[in-house]
Amino acid sequence: MLILQIAIILIASKIAGSISVRLGQPSVLGKLLIGIVLGPTVLGLVNETETLAELSQIGVILLMFIAGLETDLDEFKRTGKASTFVGFGGIIVPLVLGYFAGNLLHLNTIQSWFLGLLLSATSVSISVQALKEMNRLKTPEGTTILGAAVIDDVVVIIALAFLMSFSGKDVHLTTVILQKVLFFAGAILAGWKVVPWFLNKFVTLKVSETVISSALIICFVFAYFAEYTGVASIIGAYFAGVAISVTNFKQEVFEKVETISYSIFVPIFFTSIGITAEFSGITKNLALIAIISILAIASKLIGAAIGARAAGFGWNSSFGIGAAMVSRGEVALILASIGLESKLLSQELFTVIVVVVLITTIATPPMMKWLFKAKTQKKYNAA
Repeated sequence: MLILQIAIILIASKIAGSISVRLGQPSVLGKLLIGIVLGPTVLGLVNETETLAELSQIGVILLMFIAGLETDLDEFKRTGKASTFVGFGGIIVPLVLGYFAGNLLHLNTIQSWFLGLLLSATSVSISVQALKEMNRLKTPEGTTILGAAVIDDVVVIIALAFLMSFSGKDVHLTTVILQKVLFFAGAILAGWKVVPWFLNKFVTLKVSETVISSALIICFVFAYFAEYTGVASIIGAYFAGVAISVTNFKQEVFEKVETISYSIFVPIFFTSIGITAEFSGITKNLALIAIISILAIASKLIGAAIGARAAGFGWNSSFGIGAAMVSRGEVALILASIGLESKLLSQELFTVIVVVVLITTIATPPMMKWLFKAKTQKKYNAA
């Protein structure tokens, strides 16, 4: 049954992606929407399973690994200030507005701050694909977005630990911070010394495809180490890609990983987001979903855009960067699950948040397309 489901996902996602492109939108939008159609909500041809979830996880890891391979470190250094401004701008505005929204929903202080923190999360895996399709991943805007996402992830996770310590849960802030320091210090050291050494040694083995195998080993080990220390696995995969990007194996790894990823794992990831969507019992909360969705989109868009503008970007680029930060994706879903388990979210509000996450994910690609297209058109007219 799994084999048939994979075949259905692949053919449907490719066709839907092509239709989306023909309509002037990124292909990822079509892949997200076709997932809803294939899933239990509409046709019921594909159901969420543990195996499908694992394949989807590999897809997002490989997607961020490719983003790391395409990162220009010199450009990354130049956009460090902008990434910091965008990252913090995209956290502060949603955090504060989310807190006040929690008050209006009659949540207690800790629950209100948790809602704000949840709205502060960012997952740029969807944005990475949209940037690639628009040939903007290697631009100052693309590099700023990736850097801001790393900052966002670290700050939100540390803030979550801080909040949980106040809520009486068994979480030690010092331990959490040390874990993050351990990951980043270890990742930088390994990327500098271990990765080049491992690649040079492993490729000498008398077997086929040693370059791609060694690269995938590095990717998955970095992803696991990141997950183990409480940092998202996608951040570990991104760091692995950056580490390999400065070696002589970059081009070969990129070409082969892209083939593997986009032929099976990445389409499964995008489509599975729609497949896992659950819409039962939400009709009575449509107004709340609409309000929180608008708040989630507007707060991240405006907060990140203000940060980008403060760093020197023009308004069109700033709002394009803000749009790329809107998608909450798996990061927000992880936080929501923690909130449900810790009684910081009710089951009803948890369901609302899941739908809001899906809406932000679907809204991100067309927003980016429109805003970055507006910038390109403005340049063209000026010329």
